[in-house]
Amino acid sequence: MKYAVLIGDGMADYPIEKLGGKTILQAARTPAMDYIAAHGKAGYAKTIPEGFHPGSDVANMSILGYDPAVYYSGRAPLEAASMGVTLAPDDVAFRCNLVTIEHGRIKDYSAGHISSEEAKILIETLDAELGTDELSFYPGVSYRHLMVARKNLGAETECTPPHDITGKKIDKYLPRGKDGAFFSDRIKASMIVLELHPVNLKRIEEGKNPANSIWVWGQGHAPKFTPFQELYGKTGAVISAVDLLKGIGVYAGLDVIEVEGATGYLDTNYEGKVNAAIEALKTKDLVFIHVEAPDEAGHEGSIDKKLKAVEDFDSRIVAPILKHAQTSDEPFTILILPDHPTPISVKTHTQDPIPFAIYRTDNKESDEVQTFDEDSVKKGSLGLVKASDLIGMLVKAK
Repeated sequence: MKYAVLIGDGMADYPIEKLGGKTILQAARTPAMDYIAAHGKAGYAKTIPEGFHPGSDVANMSILGYDPAVYYSGRAPLEAASMGVTLAPDDVAFRCNLVTIEHGRIKDYSAGHISSEEAKILIETLDAELGTDELSFYPGVSYRHLMVARKNLGAETECTPPHDITGKKIDKYLPRGKDGAFFSDRIKASMIVLELHPVNLKRIEEGKNPANSIWVWGQGHAPKFTPFQELYGKTGAVISAVDLLKGIGVYAGLDVIEVEGATGYLDTNYEGKVNAAIEALKTKDLVFIHVEAPDEAGHEGSIDKKLKAVEDFDSRIVAPILKHAQTSDEPFTILILPDHPTPISVKTHTQDPIPFAIYRTDNKESDEVQTFDEDSVKKGSLGLVKASDLIGMLVKAK
């Protein structure tokens, strides 16, 4: 048996008045996902355990089969693993976004989806200007970067994700609690370094949002994972544009496959991801394909972009993987799902359960679900499940 887990980050949503009361999944054209729902079994899953913030780290850790209550230590350490940054026991890794601040408010949590090339220059400048024996900056992808503090500095600091406060005054959301003043000062110092940086002056000249500040959050120490193969008896690979997913893969002992042109946005290399997955399945049992674009569109509050992202996910990821499964010489199982909702109306993640559907080429049993969306899957025979149990359900199913 071969397995493909296809994750459309943030696809789930609430009913939208401009779409006639439909959700994005209900309004989008998604024949491949609808086929999987109609010819397989469906349900809805709780990806965010009680007491956890509805972040992509927690949600995707659950989907990859790791209970956050057991394994979670923070988002940034996962991204550090993907970036090849080894953390000492007393190192605290922070996610370090490049953001646009205007009139004391976060105008853009992604600094206009700044290019990785531009961002690398800015982060290296910050490391040269603000880095110390206690603090280092590491460049990542687009607006997503890493800051590492040493000697447990910041381990108990309270931070807020920037995508949760877009449009809001930053004053009351700056890092707080123990060591909060230290990190608030670093944010303010970054504004001075970045304001007149040539990269930003050029972006302003081109009508783009400048990356005129950092924002730190998601901190934690390095976690300890039980290898995926030891837990589930299967080999696997992860394909994603974002360091978070790659980092979970690293800690889980999964192969992390780099795809040229994978951006984490609407312009990502969909075909490259599919080709890499099919190639990986020649030697691996299971592959996770993660697409970030629907989540980014949700954070932007763009109905049109989110519809496009979901339809692209369906036609350019789900459809070709489904075709491959149906023509494979081996039995094949496909799981489709978002990691969490990112509703247009709130522009951030919520804890609502998410829809999922499972299709097996060697099992023609199906339930009454005809389309893949938030409401239809509630009729599914699999009911409400704990997301971290889904991988076990897949590999143990007969």
